[in-house]
Amino acid sequence: MRVLEAIFLVFINPLFYKITLTAATPLIFASLGGVYSEITGVVNIALEGIMLLGAFTSVVFTWLTGNVWIGVFMAVVSGVALAWFHAWGSIKWAGNQVVLGTALILIAQGITGFLMEPIFGKPGQTDFVGKVEELRIPGLADIPFLGKIIGETSPFVYMAFAAVAFSWWLIYKTKLGLRMRSVGENPEAADTLGINVYGIRYFGVLMSGVWAGLAGAYLSVGEVGHFRELMSGGRGFIALAAMILGNYNPVGAMLASLLFGASSAFANQMQSSSLIHVSATVKPLFDMIPFILTIIVVAGFVGKSHVPKADGVPYEKEA
Repeated sequence: MRVLEAIFLVFINPLFYKITLTAATPLIFASLGGVYSEITGVVNIALEGIMLLGAFTSVVFTWLTGNVWIGVFMAVVSGVALAWFHAWGSIKWAGNQVVLGTALILIAQGITGFLMEPIFGKPGQTDFVGKVEELRIPGLADIPFLGKIIGETSPFVYMAFAAVAFSWWLIYKTKLGLRMRSVGENPEAADTLGINVYGIRYFGVLMSGVWAGLAGAYLSVGEVGHFRELMSGGRGFIALAAMILGNYNPVGAMLASLLFGASSAFANQMQSSSLIHVSATVKPLFDMIPFILTIIVVAGFVGKSHVPKADGVPYEKEA
């Protein structure tokens, strides 16, 4: 009964919903990156590496300049740069997209791990360099219950939902979005209509770098103000699962990200509950909840979601 009471108290606590939003924010950004890339036909599992590099870069430039927003901007730049290598290998050279993405993850892990000590003088984790302050919205913050959830939180949370709205509009309400979807479904037909298949695919992959770079910046200067080795912690793969569960749709990816965020928040709140004792042995089981959910999603929804027909298929223009 104490467990049921603890679960009930979790769901009526506004902190649970606030943590859900903050845990979902990097997943929303990264899953949007997956949507942009894959609806144009390029599989991008490099999101994990882009997030990691973005987190590291934002801390480096925040430390160098003393301005967290310069750090955020440079995280986006680094994300686009790493995404460009993926686009170059996948689109220009028709390389195996999964292998390229895996290689870029390993490269990002190697770069960030290697540069930690030369730049910051210590391995593992940097000191605090600065953090984006929470934004308080007058009026909204004073609303009972709701105000504690969305009235005062990180600007990244608001940015994530704005990014979803923008992306939905771009993909489904503009000519560019129509071209993106047509290239991902039938690049040969798109080419005969005069659409630049290579250009659209480059755009999709580079935009995935923008969103995943922002996700990485949030993990470091947006949330804790420092960088630690392997900070992305598998979130890039969870974001891919959110994209699949969301049926390659920005709104669907957002909702799936919120589901994964809720699972993390639930694990967090249950561990801190005063009604139950979570031993050191049991704690890892709670930490595994988001990843168990990821496995269930991938196993249950990969074949049921609408995968763009040309996703992962290199396009070679006929002479």
